[in-house]
Amino acid sequence: VVDEEITALPEGGHWIFATGPLTSEALGAAIMAETGADRLAFFDAIAPIVHADSIDMEVVWAQSRYDKGETEDERKAYLNCPMDKVQYEAFIDALLAAEKTEFHEGETAGYFDGCLPIEVMAERGRETLRHGPMKPVGLTNSHKPEEKAYAVVQLRRDNALGTLFNIVGFQTKMKYGAQTEVFRMIPGLEQASFARLGGIHRNTFMNSPTLLDGEMRLKSRPHIRFAGQVTGVEGYVESAAMGLLAARLAIAELTGRRLPPVPPTTAMGALVTHITGGAEAKSFQPMNVNFGLFPPVDGLKGGRRGRRDRYKAYTDRAKADWSAWLAAGDANS
Repeated sequence: VVDEEITALPEGGHWIFATGPLTSEALGAAIMAETGADRLAFFDAIAPIVHADSIDMEVVWAQSRYDKGETEDERKAYLNCPMDKVQYEAFIDALLAAEKTEFHEGETAGYFDGCLPIEVMAERGRETLRHGPMKPVGLTNSHKPEEKAYAVVQLRRDNALGTLFNIVGFQTKMKYGAQTEVFRMIPGLEQASFARLGGIHRNTFMNSPTLLDGEMRLKSRPHIRFAGQVTGVEGYVESAAMGLLAARLAIAELTGRRLPPVPPTTAMGALVTHITGGAEAKSFQPMNVNFGLFPPVDGLKGGRRGRRDRYKAYTDRAKADWSAWLAAGDANS
């Protein structure tokens, strides 16, 4: 064991960097110099993420503001949840009354660019959100085209599978219980199932979808792997899992073997697929493992009512595919 600080990216050898959420300033600067200053974040500004199958599509509609976009998908890149004036006022009241968490030590130097919590915006004036992330302009409700919404909450697809949507601009310091109550006041999200709730806190993580390959190697320096929370996974189990996977991949490489890709149908495979390319790079934020990352199982009923059977099928498939992957790796050893 060598007990010394690493302040630069090494030129040779085989390395795994698992420096966690409080990566040192010197190493952070070295990573930024290698990858670009905009590819390393120091604060999470996490908006809640909703499972697509829990959104009421009879209320929301798909449309980009002013129908912008060259393709049909681009013109329908957002889901829109309309509010009338009464609903908006009740929503603002709930935001202002909700219980909030405080910043931890070292996070109290004010709010950060692009990270202003929605409840803080509401405190600055009851109409602030209507002229910010909830502005209704450029949108027409396809269910009720004659009605003009007083405010609109937008959701944007968060993964390539289209199974997860984030609530645009809704980073928050509300406590988790308050978030579920307040956000289910949004029309179309009354039965929302959340893959992740919102938050703002000190962290250090990479834009892994642009920087890492499928084996967790830095694309510009493939002798270096990153693992753990710095890759943009959320949670102790997820961070440890990425460390174990990086170690397996590194050992295989050192011994002249090549492991098959971890199936995206497994929990570990779904997570590593998400952080190394499945996530939307422009809006990438740390993610925990959840069923929204798993590829759908053909032939199963969609929607909220079919969720239990669907999740059991995901789990059964994951166990079988994980066992097969482990066996294939052992066969190559």
